[in-house]
Amino acid sequence: MSRTMMRIKADTDLCVGSGQCVLTEPAVFDQDDDGIVVLLTDHPEDQSAAQARHAVTLCPSRALSVLQE
Repeated sequence: MSRTMMRIKADTDLCVGSGQCVLTEPAVFDQDDDGIVVLLTDHPEDQSAAQARHAVTLCPSRALSVLQE
């Protein structure tokens, strides 16, 4: 049986640097020197996956999305 994996996608052109993602799940998200989102992993698992999914909903610029693979 194949397990569906979640993948996080970040559009750095849309990111406004609010940092909500980093505050919500620092194991998945970081920010570069300009405050733009950086993914530490695009395939979070377990509790990090749940928190990352929540972070996507908090992004004010909608720069983050969740894809199912």
